[in-house]
Amino acid sequence: MELRSRYLIDKAETAPQRSLLYACGFTKEELDRPLIGVVSAYSEIVPGHIHLDKLTEAVKAGVRLAGGTPVTVPSIGVCDGIAMGHDGMHYSLPSRELIADSVETMITAHMFDGVVLVPNCDKIVPGMVMAAVRMNIPAVVVSGGPMLAGTVGGCEVSLSKMFEAVGAYKAGILDNNGLDEYEHKCCPACGSCSGMYTANSMNCLCEAIGIALPGNGTIPAVMSARVALAKHAGMAIMDMVSKGVKARDIINKRSISNALRCDMALGCSSNSVLHLLAIAKEAGVDLDLNIFNEYSDSTPNLCHLAPAGPTHMQDLYAAGGVQAVLSELARKDLIDLGAMTVTGKTVGENIKGVKVRNYDIIRPIDKPYSETGGLAILWGNIAKNGCVVKRSAVAPEMLRHSGPARVFDSEDAAIAAIYGKQIKEGDVVVIRYEGPKGGPGMREMLNPTSALAGMKLDKSVALITDGRFSGASRGASIGHVCPEAAQGGEIGLLRDGDIIDIDIPAHTLNARVSQEELEERKKTQVMPTPKFRSGWLARYARLVTSADKGAVLG
Repeated sequence: MELRSRYLIDKAETAPQRSLLYACGFTKEELDRPLIGVVSAYSEIVPGHIHLDKLTEAVKAGVRLAGGTPVTVPSIGVCDGIAMGHDGMHYSLPSRELIADSVETMITAHMFDGVVLVPNCDKIVPGMVMAAVRMNIPAVVVSGGPMLAGTVGGCEVSLSKMFEAVGAYKAGILDNNGLDEYEHKCCPACGSCSGMYTANSMNCLCEAIGIALPGNGTIPAVMSARVALAKHAGMAIMDMVSKGVKARDIINKRSISNALRCDMALGCSSNSVLHLLAIAKEAGVDLDLNIFNEYSDSTPNLCHLAPAGPTHMQDLYAAGGVQAVLSELARKDLIDLGAMTVTGKTVGENIKGVKVRNYDIIRPIDKPYSETGGLAILWGNIAKNGCVVKRSAVAPEMLRHSGPARVFDSEDAAIAAIYGKQIKEGDVVVIRYEGPKGGPGMREMLNPTSALAGMKLDKSVALITDGRFSGASRGASIGHVCPEAAQGGEIGLLRDGDIIDIDIPAHTLNARVSQEELEERKKTQVMPTPKFRSGWLARYARLVTSADKGAVLG
């Protein structure tokens, strides 16, 4: 493979560029080697990123061991947990596009020969992967790894339980001392929050899709094995550069198929739908919501990690991790074993001899939690272009539900009603004008879902929105309703008392309102004033596509 950096190094005409590199302290010996960008999302405000400086140094050590010259460049990153419930959450999903664009900019402008991506949390992982596929240069992902679960009352807990504790406190179920105990014990160390939330979902899917080394999704952040993994990632990128293996050689139709299978088996976050759609678009792979259901209907759900169950990422790691899940799926020929990975080996070669070490954590393929996958796509007269639910986190009694709509034009109004105990058993809470354009930014709805769970209403109240849900959400939480209200979608025409029929096994979501009545309501519909009239979010609202297209910029 011809090295891109040689444009800067080997030509008389680029002596000015070399003078600037020497100004950075590089030696001629360093510049004679392949230049590897190491994109680090390190910061001191995100618990999933606060240790990435150490992993970045480990990556750089691996690159040097394999004969390359590593160069650190930065990336932004939003902590969704800290941003939850206020204006900061408007910026979370849009930050994915900023990350993709900035990584593309830094890597292309400086002519790196390959890139190691060091993310960890929700939008940072897919944003970096989108950039790698877009640029189509050698790339490896090594993330920061999951946080250990905390312990309260002898039970493993994580961030989802912390948010639910607030709901329990508001309902008078938990006192001040109980809330304080959760606050200090649920997040005991660095790393991405310890359930199968969006960050860990995407880190696992990077492993399944082949762009990350085995172990990337599950080795806990605090383990020395995570540092060793980072060093091996540095070595792996040098092997890819020498062999000319590029991102699209790894991420393609075959590997995305494997990621979809793994997604359904693990019970990943509903946000994985948005991100896989966006990554597939960059890779030139046709992927739509119908395909998600095809995979879900034919892939058993093998794992119930938090919020769907009581176990966490450290338990999945001990049980064999993502490679063990792939091995179990391969028993029924559900995995493309010939897909190439950044190890330089195929998926089949990677999982040879890998076995599940704990069938309580990873169910046998012939005794799954369910015969269908963790996600489901629904359609109906208020979701004509589809919507998404994390089926594996829905109580059996809520898989089918009918009830009266309680309609709110923002998350803030809905959470006030929930905390005010205005929501009753059987209700269907509708939160609209929170989509990609209407939000803007498609805010996550962890506060309302957690409040309902904490108040013991998650098995009797459903929630639908054109926004989205945190991977930590559980219950009949149906998001990504398309078309969104701000684009004239029928969710914007619902009124209090309309009966909503949810049938997750049948993939349907309908309101008992005739098309004629919806058309009459549309004549008097008044759109809310845009929340942002200037700045980045105003531009984002103008350019963003719908959720069923991955909410990418058009």
